[in-house]
Amino acid sequence: MKFGGTSVGSPERMKHVASLITSSSEPVFVVLSAMSGTTNSLVEISDYLYKKNPDGANEVINRLEKKYIKHVEELFSTEKYKKESLTFIQEEFNYLRSFTKDIFTSFEEKRIVAQGEIISTNMMANYLKECNFKTMLISALDFMRTDKNSEPDAAYIKKNLNKILEENTGMQVYITQGFICLNNYGEIDNLQRGGSDYTASLVGVALGADEIQIWTDIDGMHNNDPRVVDKTEAVRQLHFDEAAELAYFGAKILHPTCVLPAKYAGIPVRLLNTMDSTASGTIINNDIVRGKIKAIAAKDNITAIKIKSSRMLLATGFLRKVFDIFERFQTAIDMIATSEVGVSMSIDNDTYLKEIVAELKKYGTVTVDRDMCIICVVGDLDWSNVGFETLATDAMKNIPVRMISYGGSNYNISFLVSETDKKRALQSLSDTLFNR
Repeated sequence: MKFGGTSVGSPERMKHVASLITSSSEPVFVVLSAMSGTTNSLVEISDYLYKKNPDGANEVINRLEKKYIKHVEELFSTEKYKKESLTFIQEEFNYLRSFTKDIFTSFEEKRIVAQGEIISTNMMANYLKECNFKTMLISALDFMRTDKNSEPDAAYIKKNLNKILEENTGMQVYITQGFICLNNYGEIDNLQRGGSDYTASLVGVALGADEIQIWTDIDGMHNNDPRVVDKTEAVRQLHFDEAAELAYFGAKILHPTCVLPAKYAGIPVRLLNTMDSTASGTIINNDIVRGKIKAIAAKDNITAIKIKSSRMLLATGFLRKVFDIFERFQTAIDMIATSEVGVSMSIDNDTYLKEIVAELKKYGTVTVDRDMCIICVVGDLDWSNVGFETLATDAMKNIPVRMISYGGSNYNISFLVSETDKKRALQSLSDTLFNR
C-alpha cells in the first residue's frame, strides 16, 4: 500500500490512513510519501543554501519545525509516543540546521529532501505502535539502491528487503519511505521518475505481493480530465500499456514508468481513493478488453517543429541526421509525422529549442509552433477494429488539428492541437466517445 503526500497531509488524514492500513487481516507493507507541502519547503531550504543565505534557510526550517510540533501534539494521545516523536522531530530539524554551517552541494540537497519521507514514516510508525499494532519501520536506505545507470538494482532490492523481513517476522505492518534510495556510490539519492509510486512497484515485485495499491485523492484514473471536462467517470480496468499511455500523455495520477516492474511481474496495480475508501478505483493488469475505448488524456506545453526539404525526397539517412540532432541535445520526441518532403515532430522540453532549430536549418526550412497540446485517445485501437479512428477524428471535425499519430501503438491515437482548443477538443471527444 502506497500513500501520497495529500493522503498523509494532516494528523486527521494520518489517522484515517492508519485505519485503512490496519483493516487487512494479512500483513501489509506500506510506502509513504512526505506530508504534503514538506518537500517544497525542503527544496526552498536547499535553494537558500545554494544562494549562501543561511538566515533564509533557518527561517523556513523554524517555520516547518513549528508545523510538525503541532502535528505531533494533535496526532498522539499518550505521553510516551508524543515525547518520542517530539524528540525525533527536534533531532531532525537540528540536522537540517547543520547544513547552514557548511559548504552546500547537490549531494547535500538530496540528503535534505529525503528528510520529508523519513519524518512522515517515523510519525506513522509511532502512531500505529501507540494503537497497539505490531509495526516495523524499515529504512529505504537499507534495501533500495540504484545501479551505475541510475536505474533500480532489482536483484539487490529483492535480496536485501527479503533478508530484513526474514529476520523480522510476525509484524502486522512494515513501513518504509518512498522516493529515496542509495545510489551506486552509497550516497543518498532518489528514484526521480515516479517517486513513491516507483518504490511501491519495486517493493511489490521484490516481495511477490498479491496486489500493489496506490492510494491518492481521486477514485482511480478517469476517462477524461475532471478539472476540464464535465461528466467524467473512473475507468474500472486498464491494461498496463493503456495506463502507461495515459500517464505519459497527461494523466497526473500515475507516472508512466512506475508500473513497469509490476507489468513484467504480472502483479495488478490498483488505484484507490484515500478520501473515499469505498470507491472501486481502477485496476491495472495485463488483461486487454477488446474493442473498447477507455480514456482520454492531454499533455500541455508542447512545441511542434516541422522541417521541409526537397533533399528528403528518396534520400536515405535524412531521418537519421534529424534524430541525431535531438539525441545530441537530449530532447525526446513525443509525436512524429512524415511526408515525401517533410517531417513534423513534437517535443515537451524546449530547453535546447534554439540550438536544435539552428542545427535543423542545415537540412531544410524549419517552422516552430509553440503552446500546443497533445490529446491522446486510449483503448484497444488495433487497426482491425474498424471505425474507431473514424469515431475519434469525427469528434475533432471542428477543431484545427496540427498533427495526427496513429499506428505506432495498438493502444492510442493522438492529436496535436493548440492549447486554446484543448477544452473544446476534450469535451467533444468525451461527448462522442463516452456520453452518447
